[in-house]
Amino acid sequence: MVVTKTIKLKSKGDTDIIDITAGVSGHVESSGIKNGIVTVFVPGSTGGLTTIEYEPGLIEDIRQSLEIIAPRQGEYHHDLRWHDGNGFSHVRAAMLGPSLTVPFSDKRLRLGTWQQIVFIDFDNRSRSRELVLQIMGE
Repeated sequence: MVVTKTIKLKSKGDTDIIDITAGVSGHVESSGIKNGIVTVFVPGSTGGLTTIEYEPGLIEDIRQSLEIIAPRQGEYHHDLRWHDGNGFSHVRAAMLGPSLTVPFSDKRLRLGTWQQIVFIDFDNRSRSRELVLQIMGE
């Protein structure tokens, strides 16, 4: 069985890190599927998904690390071509990736104690986003 759901959210951009664990968990619980996997996908090329311990220190560490790896003020061929100033956003999103798969059993996500699912919006402006969930199992 496969069930498709969405999570709608508004982000601030600029490496906005949003905890979506409760939303994903709620959709898994109401899906009618007891055991399986849920894949979360970001349509678009300036957002990504991962798991972290969602706490202020680590959130700032991630932002600082990404600024070192793909600095906002860097020179990007994308910006030279399109003049939209978000080349860094595309690079960061490509490194993180657009999807994440989490197993679940008895309708509960199998995350670690300090592990949350987060969406990160790397774009240089606020956005409305719609994440796609595919819940698969038995």
